[in-house]
Amino acid sequence: MKKKAHVLASILALSVSMTALAACSSNNDNGNSGSASPSGSAGSSGSASASTGAKDTITALLPPVSANFQNNFEQMEKDFNAMYPNLTLKIEPASWEDMTQKLDTQVNAGSPPDIAFIGSDGISKYVQQGMLMDISSAATPDMIADYDPAPLGYMKNGDGLYGFPAYVSVQSIGGNKKMLEDAGVDWKSVQKNGWTYDEFRQAIQKGTVKNGDGSTRYGFVFATSGVTSKDYLNILVKNAGMPNAFTTDHKFAYTSKNFLEVLKDIRQMIDDGSMPKEISSIDAGKRWNMFLTGQTMITGKGLATFENSAKQNNAKLKANDGSAVAGSIPVDYVVLPVPTFAGQPAVSQAAVDGYVTFRGKKEPTEEHKANVVKAAYFLDSGKNMAQTNNELFLGQITKSARDAAASMTTDRDPDNLAAETLLESKAAPARPDIPTDLGAKEIKLEDEVIVPKFQALLAGEISPQDMYDAVKKAAIDTYGADGVVQD
Repeated sequence: MKKKAHVLASILALSVSMTALAACSSNNDNGNSGSASPSGSAGSSGSASASTGAKDTITALLPPVSANFQNNFEQMEKDFNAMYPNLTLKIEPASWEDMTQKLDTQVNAGSPPDIAFIGSDGISKYVQQGMLMDISSAATPDMIADYDPAPLGYMKNGDGLYGFPAYVSVQSIGGNKKMLEDAGVDWKSVQKNGWTYDEFRQAIQKGTVKNGDGSTRYGFVFATSGVTSKDYLNILVKNAGMPNAFTTDHKFAYTSKNFLEVLKDIRQMIDDGSMPKEISSIDAGKRWNMFLTGQTMITGKGLATFENSAKQNNAKLKANDGSAVAGSIPVDYVVLPVPTFAGQPAVSQAAVDGYVTFRGKKEPTEEHKANVVKAAYFLDSGKNMAQTNNELFLGQITKSARDAAASMTTDRDPDNLAAETLLESKAAPARPDIPTDLGAKEIKLEDEVIVPKFQALLAGEISPQDMYDAVKKAAIDTYGADGVVQD
């Protein structure tokens, strides 16, 4: 593993401001393919010499990464075929909500897609199942050199490379500028200096507008239902001395006393009335709707693209466009850091998603592997990735995309850009050192214990101590008493 300082320095160097999946492929075992070395830069907008090998088809199922991403699929397929006339790229769109289930169904059947857009945190799970394709020998030196090293590290597990990263997206929180100022929150200072949980708690109490036993506006709302069920807790615990689920000596970290403190604080915000009692049922769509309609001062998780989404809705309101969110108000979106807990330093949640490469039950030929790499790199570099990241208000992580984005413009607030850059500098480093079996067990523990217990905690069905005790018992059962943090 790279030393932490080196990784953070690399992340700081990114010009970044910001998971999913699958279709069945009948080509993972195709033995007749084109040249193993792509000619030219597959992701660049310039011309590339044609590949003249045998015909091959590469499949990919991709989510709506940005607002217009799926609208470009037909053109992407045409452009790829023009670059490699013997190769066909078949892209099938999927929604964010059904991706994991679709991918797992295909993986369990032994016929996953060649390429799936997923979060890097899922790599260990599929490596453990033997269904990912290591492309470390198929990716050309020119491809590797195109990427910033820090995000590329997230696509590694052990010595293997299992795809290409699309972006680094810092997941934090965001606020309504006017409401923050009305509540006396110096948001510029918070952007630069951060805040403790106690300071954050006081702010959201001031931002809450009560009406009898309920509230017309909450100080803080975080989506915790559906695909967002893991986000809230994962983001907060990073700021409580647990930047990863495992310590550097591979002990499971969520048995720390600080984990209990975070659980207590989460429950406290609900009991204060600063968060809705029905928070466990709020999904991503409802969370954003509540923010745009003035029902919450601070929202989470917060992504860089939310600034753009708010500006687009503001423009619709100004133009009396009926497609604006019903009941919405003009909102100036402010990027904010997550508060810190138990006196620990701030560590940002960095979501690195990308094009992950899969294999079927049989070992793919070197030719097919090379063709899959061509397709993954084509999707993930140059003009294709530049357009997507620009729409997401995210920085580019390849030189080819930065070059392609030079002529593109964004309307980014300078204070938000500076805050996002600072958050990136504090992002948790990649952990390719974590053994595959530990990572797979952690995902199982999260799905079967942590998420259900957390939903029960949010609903007021169990106490923070109850959840902590259940997680600690399950962790010791999984890793042994010597394999967990005992502080």
